Amino acid sequence: MIHPILTISNLTKRFGGNTAVSGINLDVLPKETIAIIGPNGAGKTTFYNMVSGRMQPSEGNIVLDGKDITGLPPHKISRLGVSRSFQINNIFPEMTVQENVEVVLSAFHGHGRKLFNIASRNTGIQQEAVVLLKRLGIDSLKSQRAEVISYGDKRLLEIAMVLATQPKLVLLDEPTAGMTPDETRRTTRLVKSLAESGDYTFLITEHDMDVVFGLADRILVMHRGEKLFAGTPEEVKNHPEVRRAYLGEEDDDVIEETSA
Repeated sequence: MIHPILTISNLTKRFGGNTAVSGINLDVLPKETIAIIGPNGAGKTTFYNMVSGRMQPSEGNIVLDGKDITGLPPHKISRLGVSRSFQINNIFPEMTVQENVEVVLSAFHGHGRKLFNIASRNTGIQQEAVVLLKRLGIDSLKSQRAEVISYGDKRLLEIAMVLATQPKLVLLDEPTAGMTPDETRRTTRLVKSLAESGDYTFLITEHDMDVVFGLADRILVMHRGEKLFAGTPEEVKNHPEVRRAYLGEEDDDVIEETSA
């Protein structure tokens, strides 16, 4: 029997009299890719913030690999194996692409505040950084300052920095937001290859349904803070309530076009 790497039970977040997330239950299996979708205001970001420790739940529990992480601060949750990318690039623009990854690797390996000085003279960290950049297909940019590379490459650099922490669970928050169609296709192929490698477990929020249907093993659909439906991409595409609440369509042909 395969045990979930992440178990979420009755996860709820209230702000005063408003409930942003209500009673979400979810099991995530190792090496699985789950997409979380829903219209704006569905509660996806609040859900992510609770899983990553940026918000404390009002109710419920979050268990990672058998350990209750409910309400722990972000740095402790990160140390336990949850790493998150954000909709806005979270990189060091004045550093080179390789230096960005080296800084994260230095912190992960426990070098504390001397991050960059140690990274710059640590051959092992340098080699590890190049391997990660090569895996993301941006090793040719390693000597360029991060501020001058394309937006799509910045997002891939951020994913490389996320993977530098050797996470058990990767949270990708709108990984293709703002990308050109070519950048979106490239990023989707890369994330899919990472997922198929069996090295990572992913939770992904994404508005582009082509990306969702191309990457997800299962999809959790949220609506007004609640779990509307969870199932395979095919089940989600054909679920009438999902189509009304999120996809906004009544016609089968439109759903087929969305997933093409």
